[in-house]
Amino acid sequence: RFSLLLLNLEEYYFEQHTANHIIKKGCRDERKFRGSLKICSKSIIFEPDDNVQPIIKIPLRDCISIKAPEDNEGKNPFTRDTSGGISVICNQVFLIKERNIIAPYKTVRGRTDHLFQLDVPGKLGDVVQTLHQLYRASCLDKMGDQAAMITAILQSRLARTSFDKNRFQSISETLHMECKAEMVTPLVTNPGHVCVTDANLYFQPLNGYPKPVVQITLQNVRRIYKRRHGLMPLGLEVFCTEDDLCSDIYLKFYNYQDRDELYFLIATYIENHIAEHTAESYMLQWQRGHISNYQYLLHLNNLADRSCNDLSQYPVFPWIIADYSSSVLDLTKPETFRDLSKPIGALNKERLDRLLTRYREMPEPKFMYGSHYSSPGYVLFYLVRVAPEYMLCLQNGKFDHADRMFNSLAETWKNCLDGATDFKELIPEFYENDSSFLVNSLKLDLGKRQGGKMVEDVELPPWASGPDDFLQKSREALESQYVSEHLHEWIDIIFGCKQKGSEAVAAHNVFHPLTYEGGVDLNSIMDPNEKVALLTQILEFGQTPKQLFTTPHPQRIMPKLKSLSQTPSHSVSITESPVSPNEESFEDLTEESITLAWNNIAKLKLDEQYKIHKEAITGIAVTCNGSSVFTTSQDSTLKMFSKESKTIQRSVSFSNMALSSCLILPGDTTVISSSWDNHIYFYSIAFGRRQDVLMGHDDAVSKICWRDGHLYSASWDSTVKVWHCVPGETLSNKKHHFELLAELEHEVSVNTIDLNAANTILASGTKEGTISVWDITTATVLHQLPCHSGTVFDAAFSPDSRHLLSAGEDCCFKVIDVQTGMLISSVTTDEPQRCFKWDGNTILSGSQSGELLIWDLLGGKVTERIKGHTGAVMSMWMNEQCNSIITGGEDKQIMFWKLQY
Repeated sequence: RFSLLLLNLEEYYFEQHTANHIIKKGCRDERKFRGSLKICSKSIIFEPDDNVQPIIKIPLRDCISIKAPEDNEGKNPFTRDTSGGISVICNQVFLIKERNIIAPYKTVRGRTDHLFQLDVPGKLGDVVQTLHQLYRASCLDKMGDQAAMITAILQSRLARTSFDKNRFQSISETLHMECKAEMVTPLVTNPGHVCVTDANLYFQPLNGYPKPVVQITLQNVRRIYKRRHGLMPLGLEVFCTEDDLCSDIYLKFYNYQDRDELYFLIATYIENHIAEHTAESYMLQWQRGHISNYQYLLHLNNLADRSCNDLSQYPVFPWIIADYSSSVLDLTKPETFRDLSKPIGALNKERLDRLLTRYREMPEPKFMYGSHYSSPGYVLFYLVRVAPEYMLCLQNGKFDHADRMFNSLAETWKNCLDGATDFKELIPEFYENDSSFLVNSLKLDLGKRQGGKMVEDVELPPWASGPDDFLQKSREALESQYVSEHLHEWIDIIFGCKQKGSEAVAAHNVFHPLTYEGGVDLNSIMDPNEKVALLTQILEFGQTPKQLFTTPHPQRIMPKLKSLSQTPSHSVSITESPVSPNEESFEDLTEESITLAWNNIAKLKLDEQYKIHKEAITGIAVTCNGSSVFTTSQDSTLKMFSKESKTIQRSVSFSNMALSSCLILPGDTTVISSSWDNHIYFYSIAFGRRQDVLMGHDDAVSKICWRDGHLYSASWDSTVKVWHCVPGETLSNKKHHFELLAELEHEVSVNTIDLNAANTILASGTKEGTISVWDITTATVLHQLPCHSGTVFDAAFSPDSRHLLSAGEDCCFKVIDVQTGMLISSVTTDEPQRCFKWDGNTILSGSQSGELLIWDLLGGKVTERIKGHTGAVMSMWMNEQCNSIITGGEDKQIMFWKLQY
């Protein structure tokens, strides 16, 4: 039941002792309770073993005497003895969690006597001495003097102890660094010792709470951020997951040198597989639709020092919806949304006019708003139903008045529009999956409103059928077209160019100077009392995020896919559609490893090679777990090669004609192969037999692709066909059902095809060198360019789908801008490049002679040549992380390549 939230703000928990709490000693109604006595920097807390009994908190400043009983020296109320008991007389006590119910603290005023009998009497002297020291600190008039004395006591305790090396996971670990620090959780810091070895990061709390040691394996660390804590550059936050919201540990150091050294040690360890992103790199990913609006806002909050462990710098999210009265939420109407170009305080013109009048009459330093849009009080206003103990901690054991609680969304929004001092934004929880903060599932007694109504669940707008539906619709609103087109305006206000200076004044976005980073230099304030008062004011008032951008933020590129019926000059934007926050986006899973892999692509090393066919290899497909590799060849066979046993496990021939390509359907149960005999074959891996055949073309099928249940086939019969496949039931003889959805007519044989990431655009390359870009949704051609003189060997969209790269028989690479159809780059090669992979900037290609080449596309030059096959590289497979590659050659071999970095 005990938690650090029972302490006051800025209070430390030092030690605990098993003890009996005796009330009315020697009287007929004497009562005795077993439990744990906690010594804290500003209070004595007793936690009884019996859950029915309340936790007792005695503030040291309210103590009349603290002494060992049976003292004959009655004159001195603060004397020592060793009888195993501590007598505490005080004039105020708080009773907490009676019957184990979270509720406002009960205050017992008036003189009360308490006797605490320690199980280990030998510790009594030290405990009483500590209590006397802390009591003297609590009696000092000025907060600064109190803080200084408690800090001195704490530092002396930390100096007398060190990290217990027996806590290391392994005896072979090498110690790199040890220092003093505090672990930060919301409203609380817990002092102890930090230790870094060659394998782990450890934190050992001085008080052994909540556990003797917190251990983080360095191998698991994904991201690490320097943090500003209490306006000082002393924080460090470590994440072991890709989930950006909650970290694994947040540490605050006593000097920035320790912080920076620890950061360097961990960053050096993890730099092999992590690249720390800048705001600009996330901006580009967001702009091009790689990450959702939600993910982008989380990344920006993270980079701007916002953390869930620091309520004064909690992540800030915008109010999006302005309609809390309709029965249906219409996301196609602009009036459904809040104006994202203005801060909350400027949304209501009448209120703004009043505030501006006051602002003009105000002496320097001027500010428009007397409260902030994010503060600890506002965060807990929203979260009180799931974090009641935090609210009680922040508000000295009380909940807010029932009518000021988060009772209704409509009411809260109205207050943010009309209230004289209410300018708060939202928190990330409004756009996540957990709706518990909207429901009083803990059955808390949060008080009675005027009119006698109890505070229960949050009242939702009519358009929400329940809390989960409310969050679902809020997420849809955040990812909507309107918000995607306007979110950059809100980013300018919170994180960007309109946060400070003349731009902020023009945007009516000026807050109290103390809320801005650099608004006050705490080190320049010599008076400790003034410093403590100022820091307390800043932390409770709220802080403006770190400024990330100083120029206007670009707008998101939105997909506006239209067919070019009569207007060829129409601009068509072809990018991935925004990712909804509950889908794990491509970027989320692999963006960091992909960037790293492509940065190190020159370190590609040949791992293994096998000669498994009798003719050139034309296609490669690999199962999800990487264990089985399927290959097609001009020798007419489909082979299944086991990576583990290094043997061919299956060999199938469908006809005596060459096979041209292959792919594995999602689920790894079926392989599809295209053949020069005009057919497409479906092979069941589980049953080891041909499952189906699609007689789809009038000439050889040259290439196949599969996306979202649709099969795309290119053929020398001058067509590309789009099929909808309904799979047959594997166990019966029911066949696949094929429905022809579209036929894209060309003038000559089609040799290769590729699809963009959103599966809306298809590119085709012909034997005469023409590249065509098609809108699949309308089966119309968007652009047609005579790019190459001779066959187009390979063509592929960039990951952001903005560009298309092609390689031809004419020894050229060509780059087309997909939106405009403009040829924007041409690179000449020494010999034809038969196949390639690229990330938008760098190309890995397989050449006619068998070498693998790495190209800097912007520089137009080869940066690395890697010896490979003895004949042309005919096909290339790359995994999603881009660090494992398989090539197939004219030399009948497959080669396995690995990145070694």
